[in-house]
Amino acid sequence: MSQLDYSLIGNCQISALLDNKARYVWSCMPRLDSQAIFASLLGNEDNGIWSCLPEDPSYQTRQSYLHNTNIIKTEFSLQSGERFEIVDFAPRFRHRDGYFRPVQLIRIIRKVAGNPRVRMVLKPRFDYGRVTPSVSVSSEGIAFNNQSERLYFSTNIPTSYVADGQVFELTGDYYGVLSYNEPFERSLRFGCEEYLERTIQYWRTWVKHCNIPCEYQEAVIRSALALKLHIFEDTGAIIAATTTSIPESGDGGRTWDYRYCWLRDAYFVIQVLNQLGHFEEMEKFVAYLHNIAVSEPSGELQPVYGIGGERELTEHKLPWLSGFRGMGPVRIGNAAYAHPQHDAYGEMVLAVAPIFLDSRLDRIDPRRAFNHMVTLVEHAIVTFDRPDAGIWEHRLHRDHYVFSKLMCWVAVDRGLKIATRLGKADQYSNWFHEAKRMRDIIEREAWNEELGFFTQTLNGKNPDAANLLMAAVNFSRWDSPNFRQMVNKYEALLMKSGFVFRYRNKDDLGVPLNAFTICTFWMVDALWGMGRKEEARKIFETTLMRANHVGLLSEDVDPETGELWGNFPQAYSHVGVINSAFRLSKPWEEAL
Repeated sequence: MSQLDYSLIGNCQISALLDNKARYVWSCMPRLDSQAIFASLLGNEDNGIWSCLPEDPSYQTRQSYLHNTNIIKTEFSLQSGERFEIVDFAPRFRHRDGYFRPVQLIRIIRKVAGNPRVRMVLKPRFDYGRVTPSVSVSSEGIAFNNQSERLYFSTNIPTSYVADGQVFELTGDYYGVLSYNEPFERSLRFGCEEYLERTIQYWRTWVKHCNIPCEYQEAVIRSALALKLHIFEDTGAIIAATTTSIPESGDGGRTWDYRYCWLRDAYFVIQVLNQLGHFEEMEKFVAYLHNIAVSEPSGELQPVYGIGGERELTEHKLPWLSGFRGMGPVRIGNAAYAHPQHDAYGEMVLAVAPIFLDSRLDRIDPRRAFNHMVTLVEHAIVTFDRPDAGIWEHRLHRDHYVFSKLMCWVAVDRGLKIATRLGKADQYSNWFHEAKRMRDIIEREAWNEELGFFTQTLNGKNPDAANLLMAAVNFSRWDSPNFRQMVNKYEALLMKSGFVFRYRNKDDLGVPLNAFTICTFWMVDALWGMGRKEEARKIFETTLMRANHVGLLSEDVDPETGELWGNFPQAYSHVGVINSAFRLSKPWEEAL
């Protein structure tokens, strides 16, 4: 069961969500983090929608991706026996020395049986559904105007039918191209068909270049394709999710904008890109992160940045949008950029470590990169003893969160290893003592002997799923007694129906109601590392079953109903799919 029955299309410049009736309900132009021109996902049809539905309401749909692509096909079957299909995509393919990724959405409508009568409704809006554009119709198509911005719609459907929302009969193939600021210059039919064929070829070739495990191939491929659509190719940044303000649970309030790049995700994304064998994406993301590290005037890191490296992500609400299913508020921007979140130093050091370890990364001067890494390590040492907002970004409370301490230790530990590799260890011998001091504090003040687990805060009493990463970052061994005992306790305290909560204690908005998808994959990895492989496999496969009808996962899941909640699709959830699948899969040599 899923209440997020949407499919994702895109081209690493823009993206769009379509519901299971092929209605565009969310799309931002001209970038992944720009204003939404279709925002009915968070309001109603007056906030922007693009649909093409049968006049007869008695119909059924079936939706799927074209094999190994990010191109979606929706099949409509009418009670009368008439049928048609809609193919939607954003063009992407090799062009000259780069990739052609225009700010365009292309829709192809093909009749399959009979002559179904349909009505197309095209109502783009500007400024997240607030501004209704002026409309002009000409022989070139339809233009939607708002001051300096313009959307062009080129089509072989009579423009009067589109402009007035009139019913018309499908007698052949129809094409529609919605473009931002520049009209579609190609011959419509041949241009759309060529773009479709070349985009299919691009995605299938990209998938062929993916390393995949022996098992769970379909889930890994779909997750890889979804992750790719969260990349903003211009800078290499990777956004956390396509959307803003889909609530984490039915009680509302937890509605955040995730169209930005979080450092907490960076290392794990880079790790997965490396596993998949997509070096170019990894290289560009590392370069984006390195540029952030060298661009910070003070050397202090924010937890989140804009996809162009923007530092100020001022958060405000959009009162004209009622919210997803009426559950607001709708927010754009994210106040987390101003939060102290000290785990960022460890994650950044891990993320830029390939500069010093991977000889293929030869575009960045390692000497300059090392100097900036030293700054990161020194900041980790200074901030270790300070309270912060924690990985889960508590807005009203600062504390000594164990995961933040852990990642400060990671920054120093990995910094020391890199310095040793470069023959500079003697210059930074104090790092050895700092790493030992940090470890001693974590082992002494984070471990609660009476409760039998590492706690959320130093000298605390609550569990925190982020501590499941202790073994993954080499602080603990998978088989160490304390780690094993913690995992056993966390199963009882944080798991419900096979899904793992971040924590169960009250935060700024109350007690969380739904499990956090990536935390479930962390539990899978922990169980696997401890040798409980069949249990890990069962939890993993149960989680995969919660993906929606086209294989996509959100941020959260209701463990009771299986409903998906939170921003969608969630890149980090699909990173978890890929990472766990590689761990669990049997080796290729055992395939037969």
